[in-house]
Amino acid sequence: MTTTQVHTLGYPRIGARRELKKAVEAYWKGELSRAELEQEGARLRKAHWQDQRDAGLDVVTVGDFAFYDQVLNASVLVGAVPPRFGKVNGRVDGNVDLDTYFRMARGRAPSGEPAAACEMTKYFDTNYHYLVPELYEGQTFRIASQRLFEEVAEAKSQGHPVKVALTGPITWLWLAKSKSEGLDRLSLLDGLVATYGEILARLAALGVEWVQLDEPALVQDLPGEWQRAFEVAYNKLQSAGVKLLVATYFGGLGDNLGLAVGLPVEGLHVDLVRAPQQLTALLDRLPSYKVLSLGVIDGRNIWRADLRQLASTLEEAKARLGERLWLAPSCSLLHVPVDLDNETRLDPELKRWLAFARQKLDEVVTLAHRIDGRETDIDRQRVADADRALAARRESRRIHKPQVAERLARVEAADTRRASAYTIRAAAQRERFKLPLFPTTTIGSFPQTQEIRAARRDFKRGELGLADYEARMREEIALVVERQEQLGLDVLVHGEAERNDMVEYFGEQLGGFAFTQNGWVQSYGSRCVKPPLIFGDVERPEAMTVRWSEYAQSLTDKPMKGMLTGPVTILQWSFVRDDQPRATTCRQIALALRDEVADLERAGIGIIQIDEPALREGLPLRQAEWQAYLDWAVECFQLSAAVVRDETQIHTHMCYAEFNDIIGAIAAMDADVITIETSRSDMELLDAFQDFGDSSKIGPNEIGPGVYDIHSPNVPEKAWMVNLMIKAAEKIPAERLWVNPDCGLKTRGWAEVEPALANMVEAARELRKNLSTICCASAKRR
Repeated sequence: MTTTQVHTLGYPRIGARRELKKAVEAYWKGELSRAELEQEGARLRKAHWQDQRDAGLDVVTVGDFAFYDQVLNASVLVGAVPPRFGKVNGRVDGNVDLDTYFRMARGRAPSGEPAAACEMTKYFDTNYHYLVPELYEGQTFRIASQRLFEEVAEAKSQGHPVKVALTGPITWLWLAKSKSEGLDRLSLLDGLVATYGEILARLAALGVEWVQLDEPALVQDLPGEWQRAFEVAYNKLQSAGVKLLVATYFGGLGDNLGLAVGLPVEGLHVDLVRAPQQLTALLDRLPSYKVLSLGVIDGRNIWRADLRQLASTLEEAKARLGERLWLAPSCSLLHVPVDLDNETRLDPELKRWLAFARQKLDEVVTLAHRIDGRETDIDRQRVADADRALAARRESRRIHKPQVAERLARVEAADTRRASAYTIRAAAQRERFKLPLFPTTTIGSFPQTQEIRAARRDFKRGELGLADYEARMREEIALVVERQEQLGLDVLVHGEAERNDMVEYFGEQLGGFAFTQNGWVQSYGSRCVKPPLIFGDVERPEAMTVRWSEYAQSLTDKPMKGMLTGPVTILQWSFVRDDQPRATTCRQIALALRDEVADLERAGIGIIQIDEPALREGLPLRQAEWQAYLDWAVECFQLSAAVVRDETQIHTHMCYAEFNDIIGAIAAMDADVITIETSRSDMELLDAFQDFGDSSKIGPNEIGPGVYDIHSPNVPEKAWMVNLMIKAAEKIPAERLWVNPDCGLKTRGWAEVEPALANMVEAARELRKNLSTICCASAKRR
């Protein structure tokens, strides 16, 4: 009897109760020493490795732990530290120390000079953000961190068999940006691969047998020179002394399948959840010496697997591969919560339908046992439990609501179009709001102080009554409105004090959603989110935001923005039901938001922002699939927004993504104003808007390019923001520009927010004073 090896590509690092987040933030605040932070990291790694062994995995995965981001880990490992961070601090051996690592991530650390943080963007089509590697002319590479090797020794000292996981060299280079004009990233390939070879040799010397090199770039459309780069790199790495498992995920290999199976490595991992159709071709073309690791358990969603059906699907693979078959989740489990057993208040019926990271380990082990013919009583019980849960879910009356389907069927094309063109709407809005040139605003949220969080916690525990809780929220709203007026902002927001999360808040008030206590996943760094579960048809029983916005507007004569999260973002940042097309679920959400938009307008709210930061994130990884997605995604935004009159101004917000390739879709959304993140990229993202406008003469309408990075605690200087806006005016007509931060201010403190916004308002005033200069700069581009 041959046995199927079981492993995982990665495990959640945050801890079941966000222990890593709390420790890292305490270190940043000076409440925890570096040694204490390292001790907490070691404790979490030990617990997570033991979880994997207790589940029955054959190896533990080392290298998936990061104090901030795994791509940043790889950058530091190969010594790719941007020059602005100066000489490496604190290590006489030339290795990158922890505070330099944190300064790269967020611009500031307990030691070292503050500097502009590295750019951050979404990892492929996930809501996880990575730090973009930066490459410069004359770039060299070297092993500049010992952390990976120390963690290998740590795991081995605990008696664990080890498989190392590391971002692959081509994907790392693919994700990187050239910061020197004319620099071809692939010109750096030889030096990078040589350093990877040294890393692998070091791992071999430590007794590591297998190294997993993550190469999800292989599921995208690759130019020919990048396909050849894979062959060059892996031909050079094949003599490194370790066995290499090239891991692909988030999609199918498609036209890269031949390239992937032909690489001179000992193993290949593929995602059969996203692309089950590729299995037959893989079995036919895989060389006879190579291991095939099949990702059969969904690493991106939380629904329980159909173990019986999966085992049946794997029968041919087992028969043809024998011991060369490995099983794993489809991708790293960092994208799902840690442990379902921590959910003590979740509806029992719904809980039976779910599996978190710890349970997914059990699922993959049971699958291996079943196809090997070595099932235990526990395995048989798991399969039977899964059968019952899946049947109960299919038959549940909580999922389908006829009235939702009937309303969706009545939607017509006219429901997705504004009544008038932008030029007509803009004139009506200028007459209504009478805003100055370069109007100032924020993205929506203001600091969630300890007092706000304490009130929410006490309310949830039943220690604070509803009336008292809402009174406290009104006090916070009044404070935020007063501070904005003192700062001189032109368009105000109510600050979102009552909101726990920009998606969770809405999901709690919509039918078809459910919520966990501890279903946290990492979004970036120490930022964790608790995605809702969309298990059934979505509808809005009653208004969700109107009374808060209406109250805030009553406190000021200035325009007050109503703040909503858009349908695509609610979809993308939730764990979505898998029993109907995602487009159908998104349209249901859009109709619910359409009702909210109409109610806000009726309440006198003249500016309504419908945030869609996840629009680009949802784009399929293969270009051939883009248009179908963009068609329904844009339609859903329009469906939520197009109910208003001309004089009501619709805003949207997008951040931390590349827009060049979807600029036409953004224009088709037809928002009156879009605010975007551009501060970390030095206004580079505006090139897409400029080029589109130049070619079509219709471009996206008004634009607010973010002038300071809210993910860094650094307070931006007025002159710096003025210079950024002058750059913006060289690309976009000045009369179409707004001035705002690049994202919401929820995670910042008032001590940072007030001086930053004061400088921002002063920057806008200076821009208005120098109007003739700015307009000349703006006219040059036209």
